[in-house]
Amino acid sequence: MPNDLRRARLSAQLLHRPSVLDAGEMVRHLLAVQAQDVPSTLLAFRARSASVTVKEIEAAWEDREIVRAWGPRGTLHFVHRDDLPWLLALTRNDTGTMRRLAQEGVTGDDLPALIGDALAGQGPLTKAQLEARLAGRAKGQGVVHLVALAAFHGLAVLGPLHRGKPTYVHAVDWLGAPVTFEQDRDRALAELALRYLRAHAPATPDDLAAWSGLPLGTARAAFDLIASRLEAAPLGGFTLRDADAEAGGQTNGAVRLAPAFDEYLLGWADRALILEERHRRAVFPGGGILRPVMLADGVIEGTWSRKGEEVTLAPFEQRDPGPWKAEVADVRAYLSGSPRP
Repeated sequence: MPNDLRRARLSAQLLHRPSVLDAGEMVRHLLAVQAQDVPSTLLAFRARSASVTVKEIEAAWEDREIVRAWGPRGTLHFVHRDDLPWLLALTRNDTGTMRRLAQEGVTGDDLPALIGDALAGQGPLTKAQLEARLAGRAKGQGVVHLVALAAFHGLAVLGPLHRGKPTYVHAVDWLGAPVTFEQDRDRALAELALRYLRAHAPATPDDLAAWSGLPLGTARAAFDLIASRLEAAPLGGFTLRDADAEAGGQTNGAVRLAPAFDEYLLGWADRALILEERHRRAVFPGGGILRPVMLADGVIEGTWSRKGEEVTLAPFEQRDPGPWKAEVADVRAYLSGSPRP
């Protein structure tokens, strides 16, 4: 039963590498792809596709098909632009942002207008460029929290990296209009439950609450709104009656090198199914660090690291390196822009 559950989740997460999906289609299916660390996020796409390239992902970002924005749990994610209005309507929350702004000494009744005016018509700006435009009203992390406040009002998203650094841009400049949030909360909640389960089933309301940052009661209400489309799944979870099976790909025995902060590790409330407790500290050493992991048939069997294009494996126990050679070669080719093996 646990093996079947892991394989179902691998498939839902596209880690079986189904027939060709482009970057935008992957983000649309997964709903939101954690993107606080862009290099790791690029590797998350690789783990789910045998053909996608870094250039194709960057093109989808430049073309505004996928957008880097504050999403579930208040964390940066890639979201398909069509999903911004309803998903961010549910997950946006300025309580923590306002508290952090106060801690940074950034106060006033004009803050949304202040940051909106500083961004408007400028195109993507680095933090340093934006700080200069704010003329002393905010510095350092205060600038970032101001942009997050603008995002709460639908006025800002993140632009492409500039020399490895994040940029911030007015939504009108980047998307052509502010993000107009969905007003029908039940409609948005039903969509959330449906789309979350397509990418995470079998799952429970507890899992949805952990992934989204919403209260458990809200997650339960979201599941209730699509109750007619749910059926019981192993270990007390739920799946969708109308879930479409992805064609192609492999789950049985598949090995994958998944990056730090991968959705496969962050998508559910409990990781006991995929990670033995005795190895937890190796993956989650503390301080907000989450290491890249070696997956075999959905189970975490070790960690890995890279320096440039060089990949180093660190299995928890002695393993035959043979099954991992193709993955290591694929990571190297992907990062170098060479044809993938």
